[in-house]
Amino acid sequence: MSAREYRTPAPGGTLPKIVPSDDQLVAGTRLRRAATIIDVAEHAGVARMTVSRVVNGSTAVREDTRRRVEEAIRALDYRPNVSARTLVGVPETTIAIVYSNPSAAFKSDFLGQIFEQAAEKRVRLALFDGARDETGFERALMANVTGAILALPISQTEVATRIFAKKGIPVVVIGARGPREAVGVRTDDREAARQMTRHLLELGHRRLGFVLGNPDHCSAAERRRGFRDAIERVEGVKAVEVQGDYSYASGLLAGEALLDARERPTAIFASNDDMAAAVVSVAHRRHLEVPEDLTVVGFDDNIAATMLWPPLTTIRQPLGNMAMAAFDLLTQPNQRPRTDGGEVIVEHVFVSRDSSAPPKSTL
Repeated sequence: MSAREYRTPAPGGTLPKIVPSDDQLVAGTRLRRAATIIDVAEHAGVARMTVSRVVNGSTAVREDTRRRVEEAIRALDYRPNVSARTLVGVPETTIAIVYSNPSAAFKSDFLGQIFEQAAEKRVRLALFDGARDETGFERALMANVTGAILALPISQTEVATRIFAKKGIPVVVIGARGPREAVGVRTDDREAARQMTRHLLELGHRRLGFVLGNPDHCSAAERRRGFRDAIERVEGVKAVEVQGDYSYASGLLAGEALLDARERPTAIFASNDDMAAAVVSVAHRRHLEVPEDLTVVGFDDNIAATMLWPPLTTIRQPLGNMAMAAFDLLTQPNQRPRTDGGEVIVEHVFVSRDSSAPPKSTL
């Protein structure tokens, strides 16, 4: 039996080993064949299914086992056969979703839309947690992904983008300006913050507090610019800014600082809903009614905005639409959304609820 001839085994049988033919021998030495999944499994001392799970990004593998498999893959220079996958009906396009500390909105709105699109278009997804270190990115690369979507806050890190870009893998970053190597999909944070601040000014508020977001995130700087744009157009506005980092804990500290001010703000605009919810909590502890004694507004329209009492007036980031735009950028190169300077801007929505009202002096 030559290397190019073999018979299909009977049910339950096994394929015979393929022996290289004479023309595959050079100077008495056999040409090195490409490593297979069987080689990796034997090298790592695991089952072939375990290797497949690691390659495909499954989380159902113990950490020590995953490390052994990854070491074997590197040692043998194993390359999964993409063509073979396609022949057995597995789609060739594989998109990595790299996330960190996912919010409820990310899980339901963003991932929900991504899963729906992937199922409809037969695109394979591989999810990786990039929170701990760079192993999440290494696993994505081992999975032979054809594109990557970086979610917040991973998307704010240019290092993460470059890890994929160096391998020639297209990258879309969510909620951030796209660096040179990627396309950004985001809302216009500056315009949205400007709109929210104008809302407060139109209600009659002239003493405003602003809780800034994480200084490492471009969205925080953009929202601050929007806030300042609006107040600079109106005379007699007194504004106090306090640093936060998008966490509930930082919102508590910011709320205490703002409400301790000699001239207490009549309205506080927090750069996200988690911090806005914390400010409402501080106000309640001080026996201040929202919005009668203090207006509080946020940004994002996450679950905190609607579970809170009163529900927050906020800016909605349409995560589902952002997910669709990112997906199209990676899977439909001929029908990509229109971009401007490496960005796709998705329209935000102003959501008016019960946490905002005119200040007492103008009621």
